[in-house]
Amino acid sequence: MTAVSVLGAGSWGTALALLMARNGHPTTLWGHRPEHVAKLHAARCNDRYLPGAHFPDNLKVVANLAEAVECAEILIIAAPSHAFRSLLINLAPHLASESKIAWATKGLELESGKLLHQVTEDVLGPDIPAAVLSGPSFARDLAANLPTAITVASRQVEFARMLAGLLHNNRFRAYTTEDIIGVQLGGATKNVLAIAAGVADGLGFGANSRAALITRGLAEMMRLGLALGGKSETFMGLAGVGDLILTCTDNQSRNRRFGLGLGKGLSREQITAEIGQEIEGITTTKVIYRLAQSLGIEMPITEQTYKILYENLAPLEAVNNLLIREQKSEAVVA
Repeated sequence: MTAVSVLGAGSWGTALALLMARNGHPTTLWGHRPEHVAKLHAARCNDRYLPGAHFPDNLKVVANLAEAVECAEILIIAAPSHAFRSLLINLAPHLASESKIAWATKGLELESGKLLHQVTEDVLGPDIPAAVLSGPSFARDLAANLPTAITVASRQVEFARMLAGLLHNNRFRAYTTEDIIGVQLGGATKNVLAIAAGVADGLGFGANSRAALITRGLAEMMRLGLALGGKSETFMGLAGVGDLILTCTDNQSRNRRFGLGLGKGLSREQITAEIGQEIEGITTTKVIYRLAQSLGIEMPITEQTYKILYENLAPLEAVNNLLIREQKSEAVVA
């Protein structure tokens, strides 16, 4: 068995810790708020995010980052993207020579626009084994032990295989790839498109509109991803179209629910207060829009989503802007 620490005690981090512990691995779940950790420790369950999913005996909960890092060979980060660099900086002094890093965070760094593997290299150097976990996976379904499949991406092939093996059981399947760029871009961009899908549904536009938006959103995802070095097959897989369909169609998605609220005319503050958890797509929209602009890549759905969030464009006007665009051929990456 391999000792694993999951850094981030929200819904997704808790679900991953449950998976590893259920698979028999000594698992530590770290949270940055001592009062939250104390509640987890006392209840042996994350009642706030995953009620009813009780912790196995081999799942330990701590608030001390050094303890969590030093007791594990593999660290899985499940913190929001805005906290990713600072968390790496704080854990770096406690890493052992055999430590390996993975993350289940779906986003880019806001200030620099960097993918998270680039942030990892900045902080920890290029030699540490690093991987990303992504795919169509809601925390609640995973915690309930419902069948799930994801992608593990790493440039270190053996680490990807090792991590996939640790995750695997008869209800959880992990595929591997070396395309760490494509997997990260798929996981980030789908959050932007889920907000857009939610807006359309909130406006009452129905299933036809949703299907068109998902399909053309996939084209946007591929245009950006291919330009940055991702592979087309990645975007047609679990970390691309799989995750895109999930987050655009199911209300477990916080990004979709945020868009639904906007489409119904609720304020940003009202919606975020009601959801009460991180909504990665809000900041990711800004990063992806800026990145596309800098590269000269056309991403009209992303652009209109950005204008809704950051330029106070009315959702209905944003949809109309998409519909009146110049007619063109349906070429996926054109």
